Amino acid sequence: MAAPTAAGSVSGRTALIIGTGPGLSASLARRCSAEGMRVAVAARDTAKLADVCAGSGARAYRCDATARGEVEALFDSVEADLGTPHFVVYNPGARAHGPITDIDPGDVERALMVGCFGGFLVGQTAAKRLLPGRDGAIFFTGATASVKGYPHSAAFAMGKFGLRGLAQSMARELAPQGIHVAHFVIDGQIRSDLRGRIDSGDDAYLDPDAIADTYWNVYRQHRSSWTWEVEVRPWVETF
Repeated sequence: MAAPTAAGSVSGRTALIIGTGPGLSASLARRCSAEGMRVAVAARDTAKLADVCAGSGARAYRCDATARGEVEALFDSVEADLGTPHFVVYNPGARAHGPITDIDPGDVERALMVGCFGGFLVGQTAAKRLLPGRDGAIFFTGATASVKGYPHSAAFAMGKFGLRGLAQSMARELAPQGIHVAHFVIDGQIRSDLRGRIDSGDDAYLDPDAIADTYWNVYRQHRSSWTWEVEVRPWVETF
């Protein structure tokens, strides 16, 4: 079964956004809700989800995406409460910044678990739930570090490179079976209320609502023209 076309309705379907905060994930939750979807949001700290839920009508769940049992329990709970997630977005990230000679291996391990292994657990669990119906979408949020590493940022690049490889492999495997897998390179800083505006103009930062529009447009693509990867960047960022 092909994914819904632009003319089809997604009203009543379920979206699950993992790694939720006040930026992109909140924008995605609002957009999905506005389109008539039931929305579940998940994070390790559910206290930070209060504003997201208030602004979107989403239902909050606690989950550590690096723990296999918690990921499976999350999907079980969302399926029981709202229905099988049809649109799954993996959005967590973790950094361990420092010179390669000084960075703590434990911090690197945590960054890899959140940045990459958690994506595997979520992707695997989502695929198992979606494959019987041969319909649905699994999206992964990447970063500039998905395609190029920077000094003092090896751990973040390792995690994001790995996540991109996971997404590419899953896209090749699952697209013939009706599951749309896509990876988004967020190349730049996302605007938030915590970050001041700069002299370059308001659009020097990525607008989270505009990014959410891009995710939504990819989700609504017809199967005959699916995208597996998109890069988004403000004009101040170099390629």
